[in-house]
Amino acid sequence: MSLMVKICGLRHAADVSAAEKAGANAVGFVFAESVRRVTPDEARDACRDLSSDVRRVAVMKHPPQALVDEVVDVFAPDVVQTDVEDFDTLSVPAGVETWPVFRQGISEPRDQATFLYEGRVSGSGTTVDWQVARSHAGAGNMVLAGGLSPDNVAEAILAVRPFGVDVSSGVESAPGVKDHDRIHAFIEAARAAESNA
Repeated sequence: MSLMVKICGLRHAADVSAAEKAGANAVGFVFAESVRRVTPDEARDACRDLSSDVRRVAVMKHPPQALVDEVVDVFAPDVVQTDVEDFDTLSVPAGVETWPVFRQGISEPRDQATFLYEGRVSGSGTTVDWQVARSHAGAGNMVLAGGLSPDNVAEAILAVRPFGVDVSSGVESAPGVKDHDRIHAFIEAARAAESNA
């Protein structure tokens, strides 16, 4: 199974296009407090020309049900991603995947389908302990996040052997400003590491 690469924190159609052309498998849109936050309408418009082969991920954190409903209705994501405990009280329609986020030192993944493993604060550029992450990689399809960049993603893949990798701030020229060259470099480095793993 090939490595799943997700480019997160996108806001504009040009960035979505750059991610798709570089070979991303998923694109993430943030609907939580962040410099990268978008509205459901903005996310929908940014994906207007995106291939159906690329997953659209709605990224949240402790959202009210009303926000989930609005995002699902307007943006029509393939996936809803939020902290694992949020799913205890949220209703997500059948047909929309759920990716729980487990944060190092706070929650430990067990018997999951696809899940994210990252640090305490999303989008902060802080890496998790890769050896600890490796110990959880067998709990399901782990998508490794937190502090990844074109410079360290290959090392992370070889250390953790995740199902996928997720990057946001590591492919930016400034907070919230995606750098298309860095997106390409990240995916190129990830694919090279995958072939050497």
